Amino acid sequence: MMTKIINIKASILEKQIKKIFKHDEVIVLKLEINYPHIALNKNSLAQLRINSSFNDIAKKYYDHSMKTLVPSATQDYVMSIKDGFPFNPYEVLMNYTVTLNSSCTLSTYFDQYNYTGGAHGNTLRISKTFSLNTGNIIKLKDFFKNKKNYKEFIISLLQDQASKNLVKNPGIYFENYKELIEKNFKEENFYLTPNTINFYFQQYDIAPYSTGIVVFEIPYSDLKISKPTCFK
Repeated sequence: MMTKIINIKASILEKQIKKIFKHDEVIVLKLEINYPHIALNKNSLAQLRINSSFNDIAKKYYDHSMKTLVPSATQDYVMSIKDGFPFNPYEVLMNYTVTLNSSCTLSTYFDQYNYTGGAHGNTLRISKTFSLNTGNIIKLKDFFKNKKNYKEFIISLLQDQASKNLVKNPGIYFENYKELIEKNFKEENFYLTPNTINFYFQQYDIAPYSTGIVVFEIPYSDLKISKPTCFK
């Protein structure tokens, strides 16, 4: 029999990487990366695992910016000078949101925004959910043990909610949104709140840019699962 243990909650601090990159004394790219750093009483292993994951997210985004975006921004600036066109500096920004920090569970998402010229930038969302007991990542399938068809069940709930949303806000999704929900559903694209599992789709996955990142908030009761609870 599993024994309920005392609730664990993380203390959260913020870390930041902020830099400006120039070429010929002109700013070509502005970078700001914000990410969490947690502290746990008497659980150094879980703390280490979670912070390592957060550090890895920040490092990968920084490395991508250095290897890809800074050279591209520099090249665009040089070409703009050559051709006599105005140049708008690139922007790289990552912010995070903690959506659940209780019941021995920490759930977060990160929005990574890139502006590389043009009419607007683009945002990519990634998310991570951890057990504060172990520091291990909690996967969607962990909520649906012994339920083989849980993905099909979730997709049907998302399609139903999308249909209801369209009644209130016509045109917010592409016409073939049901097909796109099934095609672009990714198990890792979720995060937890106290009362729901929130499933999200990236920009353009099922809707035009004006709609943004699409989020479906599905109550645990509708998913026929229990809320996160602390157990040994």
